[in-house]
Order: sequence, then C-alpha cells, then structure tokens
Amino acid sequence: MCLIIWAIDSHPDYSLILAANRDEYYQRPALPASYWEDCPHVLAGRDLEKLGTWLGITRTGRLAAITNYRDPALTRKDVRSRGELVSEYLCSYVSPETYLQKVKMQDGLYNGFNLLVGEKDSLYYYSNIERDIKKVLPGIHGLSNHLLDTPWPKVIKAKRSIREYLDRNKQVEPDFLFQVLSDNQVASLNQLPRTGVNRQWEQFLSSIFIAGSEYGTRSSTVLLIDRQKQVSFYERTYNGESEDYRQVAYEFSLN
Repeated sequence: MCLIIWAIDSHPDYSLILAANRDEYYQRPALPASYWEDCPHVLAGRDLEKLGTWLGITRTGRLAAITNYRDPALTRKDVRSRGELVSEYLCSYVSPETYLQKVKMQDGLYNGFNLLVGEKDSLYYYSNIERDIKKVLPGIHGLSNHLLDTPWPKVIKAKRSIREYLDRNKQVEPDFLFQVLSDNQVASLNQLPRTGVNRQWEQFLSSIFIAGSEYGTRSSTVLLIDRQKQVSFYERTYNGESEDYRQVAYEFSLN
C-alpha cells in the first residue's frame, strides 16, 4: 500500500473504517482479493511474484497492512519482500505485540516499511525506521510512504475528507471512500516532501490516485467493521485509470 487512511473507534456505528490505495508497477503480477487456498481464513489480494500481500483480514478479525518507506539512499537489493510481513501475520495466531517483537528482531532483512497489525478494533504500528512498537490510539490516522501521520499533502487531504464525511453521516457509504481514493490531483511544488527522488517524480507520486504509463494505483480497498462485528470488504483493481476497474465485495461476521 502507498496510502492508508483509517478511523478507529471514531464513529458510533463502526469500530474501524479503512480506505487504502496500493501503488505498484503494472508489470508486477497480482491477484484480486479472495480467500487463500493455503490459508483459507485469510481474505487478501496476492502478489504473484513473492506470494505476500499488502492488506488483508481474517475471518476472526486479524488485520494487517503495509506501506513502503521512501528513501532511495536506504534502498538495498539483497532484501526480503515486505509483503511477507503481512501474510505471515495473517496466517499466524500470535498476538500483535508478540508478532511485532519478532519483526523487530529481524527488521534489517527488509527495506524501509510501515506495518499495521491488529485484532478487530485494536491496531499496532511498527516501522523499521523508528523501531518503536506503538498501539494506535482512537482517531483518524494516515500513513503513506513516511511515518505514521506524517502530514504529506495526500495524507492531510484524505484524512480531512473522511473526517468531514464522518461528522455529517451516520451511514458510511463505500462509494464515498472510493471517491476519496480516486483523487488524482497532484500537490503543488511548494507542498512536496523531500524524500530523495527528483521533484518531477515527487510530484507525480503526490496524488492520492496515481496514473502513470508504467506505475500507478493498482487497487483500492475499503474495509468496514461495525459495532456488531460485521465486516464489509470491497476492493477495486484498476487498469491504469480510476474509471476502469473490477470490483469484488465480501461480507462476513467475525468469529
């Protein structure tokens, strides 16, 4: 994932509201979200190159998602796929804290990442840049390719849109969250962060939805967990444009 916005314990009818975009090169093969044959309780998309994933949930409410940390100076080639950090948690049964302690002991095996793991209505955050395990407090949070709640333009914009919507609406409509995720307006040059890439590429990456010739937003996910522990999971996969998509939807009650 390259953008995750979520509201935890911030709405009278929902314990978790999450909206996320995955950005990747188009040539990297992946499957849309479905239940996995090798871990049947896991619902997630799948990277066919390394068999990991970027975001998923289980039938018992275990949830995990990841974003990359962007800094070319720290990037190495002799590393493991960050997507395995998500899939290994989803297929395991250890507590979030125990899992992140294990990740911390071997986080040098991966390029920079931000990892969210949790169970039902509690989430924990860990980055191998900060190396500090944190429980995510109630509220609306955002994560792109820096650290938790770093005020990048896309994070600020998406958080504000979702906060204003939740203040006005009791019922949360997935279509509105997908509308937020489809915003392709880039930030102005004076708003851009400095992550070590050139300014043209920085601006290209600054929009919530990215549509390039070789790289862009490959999928958008909306995940809702209501107070009755009913899960609604929607994923749209794209072919380079936000208007051209395939959608899958799953609903289930947490065990």
